[in-house]
Amino acid sequence: MEIQLRPLTPEDREQFIRDNQDAFNYGALEEFGRRDDHFEEPDQIVSRETIERCMDNGEAYRIWLDGKKVGGLILKVDGTCGELEILFVAPQMHGKGIGQEAWHAVEKLHPEVEVWETLTPYFETRNIHFYVNRCGFHIVEYFNRYHHGPDGCPPEEAVTDEQFPDGMFRFEKRIAQNGK
Repeated sequence: MEIQLRPLTPEDREQFIRDNQDAFNYGALEEFGRRDDHFEEPDQIVSRETIERCMDNGEAYRIWLDGKKVGGLILKVDGTCGELEILFVAPQMHGKGIGQEAWHAVEKLHPEVEVWETLTPYFETRNIHFYVNRCGFHIVEYFNRYHHGPDGCPPEEAVTDEQFPDGMFRFEKRIAQNGK
């Protein structure tokens, strides 16, 4: 399997947003059904505003496999620090190793990054498994109503306590540079 990361084109922006929302909604609805309201906006786990802010302030890529768009991701890189803002794979393509291959492509794309960081809600057990067991991240912090992060503030870009009252996990992956 050869995954390709291609920069998001302006013509694909709207479809990227819809595909992203569909993928995140799938995970939430699989976990909760409609019994809990974890949506940033009606019927959307991740709001259009959040996705657009990430796209406008980062690097957005489409994940391609065999000539088809199968997902996407958004990164923010500042020197040796990188943030994985969003990573999604189309629900019908889950379990095929696409996300893991896309992550390997990210690391090759940005070999200068020494520390990667990302967040995921407590209920996304599939994401937690993916980041820890497939990509080598470590859980380093658990944001919740008892721990809001530095200065009592939620982490940057984090959602409100009302949306995820049981919290968010922060992950880090440290990359050894030059054999260190």
